[in-house]
Amino acid sequence: MKLSLDWIKDYVRLPDGLEVSRLMYDLTMSTVEVEGAENLSDRFKNIVVGVIEEIVPHPNADKLRICRTDIGGGEIKEIVCGGVNLNSGMKTAVAKPGAFVRWHGEGGLVEIKNAKLRGVESYGMICASSEIGLFDLFPFKEEATIMDLSGFDARPGDDIAAVLGLEDVLLEIDNKSLTNRPDLWGHYGIARELSALYDVPLLELPEFSLPSGVGGIKVVIDDPGRCSRYLGVKIDGVSAAKMSSFVIQSRIWRVGMRPINALVDVTNYVMLAVGQPTHAFDSGNIEGGITVRKAGDGERLILLNGKEVSLSPDDLVIADDREAVALAGIMGGVKDSILDDTTSIILEIANFEPIGLRKTAQKHDLRTEASVRYEKGIDPQRADQALKLACSVFASEFPDMNISGCYDNYPRPLERIQIDVSLEWLARRMGKRLDDSEINRFLDRLGFSSEISGDTLRVSPPSWRSTGDISIPDDIMEEVARLHGYENFEPTRITATFERSINQRDMDTERGLREYLSYRCGMQEVFTYPWVRDEYLDAVFSDREGMLEISTPPAPDERFIRSSLLPNLLEAASGNARHLDGFAIYELSQVFFDRNFSAPYDERELLPEQRRRVTGVFVSKDAGVAGLFRRAKGTVEGIQRYVHVEPLSFIQTNRPHWADETVWLNISSLGGESLGEETVIGSLALLSKRSAMLAGIRQSAVIVFDIDVESLVPLRSRTNRYTRLPEYPQVEYDISMLFGEPVKWESVESAALGRRVAPDLVRSVSFIDEYRGRQIPDGKKSITLRLVIGSDKKTLTSDEIEAAAAAVKKRLSKQLGGEIRT
Repeated sequence: MKLSLDWIKDYVRLPDGLEVSRLMYDLTMSTVEVEGAENLSDRFKNIVVGVIEEIVPHPNADKLRICRTDIGGGEIKEIVCGGVNLNSGMKTAVAKPGAFVRWHGEGGLVEIKNAKLRGVESYGMICASSEIGLFDLFPFKEEATIMDLSGFDARPGDDIAAVLGLEDVLLEIDNKSLTNRPDLWGHYGIARELSALYDVPLLELPEFSLPSGVGGIKVVIDDPGRCSRYLGVKIDGVSAAKMSSFVIQSRIWRVGMRPINALVDVTNYVMLAVGQPTHAFDSGNIEGGITVRKAGDGERLILLNGKEVSLSPDDLVIADDREAVALAGIMGGVKDSILDDTTSIILEIANFEPIGLRKTAQKHDLRTEASVRYEKGIDPQRADQALKLACSVFASEFPDMNISGCYDNYPRPLERIQIDVSLEWLARRMGKRLDDSEINRFLDRLGFSSEISGDTLRVSPPSWRSTGDISIPDDIMEEVARLHGYENFEPTRITATFERSINQRDMDTERGLREYLSYRCGMQEVFTYPWVRDEYLDAVFSDREGMLEISTPPAPDERFIRSSLLPNLLEAASGNARHLDGFAIYELSQVFFDRNFSAPYDERELLPEQRRRVTGVFVSKDAGVAGLFRRAKGTVEGIQRYVHVEPLSFIQTNRPHWADETVWLNISSLGGESLGEETVIGSLALLSKRSAMLAGIRQSAVIVFDIDVESLVPLRSRTNRYTRLPEYPQVEYDISMLFGEPVKWESVESAALGRRVAPDLVRSVSFIDEYRGRQIPDGKKSITLRLVIGSDKKTLTSDEIEAAAAAVKKRLSKQLGGEIRT
């Protein structure tokens, strides 16, 4: 939210010499987070008022003219300009060299320099309003219309910021820090807060007395629970054809709203001033009176933005005797709001229940300045402030205006609560004891009523803090502490005794997985949204059974919450595969299941089931499927050793829907509740062609592993053992043999190692290569393995090495039918 410091000063006298940086710090430390401050006049450096003294034709261009312009200080400068509305004596905006503008109001800022235009030297630039960011204040229809300042009291050379009253500081407030403070969603609320912080007077809003005996308007509230107050005022003698005064336009523009006409501008001005939204209806189009009611089922309403909405009884509307004319607290209807020929209005100042209004705004995808404020819970009493200010400003803008009707329907007056706080408790919780008089003084500055009797502090918050913001003793403690100043509390050293460490093995497992996959396996961790696009769900699942659907999805094709990490990883892989030949990514996060999807609605549990999973995707255009599969399989196999979990193994039980028909394995664990019983906890597979095409991945092999992290059983202690380095040299010995197609590497490795009975000299066996080709008979494959041969007692001779290798060949031949290639 943006705030104008100049506007705030209308309501509070800040201390002399207060620096903006100090004000930002004090507000941030005590109330709301001030994200930044902008000196508005900095936008208009080196932009001054110029008076065109004489206009002469350009000798080389029909559409350009040379303007001899007085820019102050006795200087007359020749400026080449193509404006269509240039006149002698006209006051305009001149950007001197060094100023920054946007050419024709588009693109980035460009620094102005002296230039030669079609052979004529030109000093600076005569500007259109769009070129210096003021189009909303000085709109035009015809292109090349120059900004006309003839109506302003200005002399040549005056800074344009000073002439237009733009010497202001804009404060940027973080909206999240305002969520529980509905009283601060306006300049007057911030001024009241600054008044309390600096103990300076808060100025009253303008007074306005309604004419006595005013009637002429009827307001009915059918649902007081959704609308606690509705104040309607009929105002005649106004006109939508009139623009508001420049002060009004300038103020609402500074904080991010666009001036439209005097009627709309005044309603926006009041909302920005006191934080109370208002709305104006064309009274000529209101049939009968105003009724605040629930919408009919299927009732339709065309809003001001042109959107037609279909309503339900959950929605609250403002209606006349014929039909709905506005969506309560959110947006008016297009037929009954301010029209071009409006001369009489009904001004709405109301208070709506925040939860129902927020649900309606979300359901219809409508977020307006009014709805944002109503959602925070505005106090009904603020309507009185808005009424006085609105009538005062309308009277200023339309001196001949007349209030011909007023009705205040207030069925549920706000009840101020009382909170009792123990002074002993307050001192203990704050860590500091304050004088009773100081506590009362702080609360009085904030508008609270308070009295102390014995150890009890009885507090009654003001109306603007009574909508849920202040409700318990802890809230009172916060108010006293922040007025005292958090920086004025001395830190207290906390004494703690740590008796034993807490070993959270599940957290260690997750951290170990991330470190292992990122550091040892060279994979990139990604983070995706919990919702999933339909096209990637189709690539992974055959149906939507058990998935949770979002009631208000971010997009029509993103209705479902992920029950697997794979769809979003495939989306990430699809995007990266367009630019990279190969990569590996993974995600470790929650997935969600509707554990009750088959149960009757009234018997379902409230919370869905959540599981933590880790899913990895290996993508390559160049590497073959076999090599990529071995990399992924090796990654899964290494989890046991490096993450310190119970052993993992591979079986083939249930093929995932997204997996290739041949290249797939299930991942199983021997841990869990039934120790020693093999349980499937994930899958490792080649992504099928169908799934890859649906995910938009072409010309790349994709290997996927998916593991249920919560099924990994961490070891109670590290099982690593120290193994000393070999004292004598070891030798690597490669063997290539032919085996039948059904023979697995697991069997080859087991046979090569034998029973490992001393004095077996084979220390380890590792896979090197697998080959099929023209030289290999049908039904056979060549496997190359590497033996590490050595002794703990001596350096082996060549004969001893050959004998150890021969023993391995013999075992492979006898047990698996292996043959030496010749």
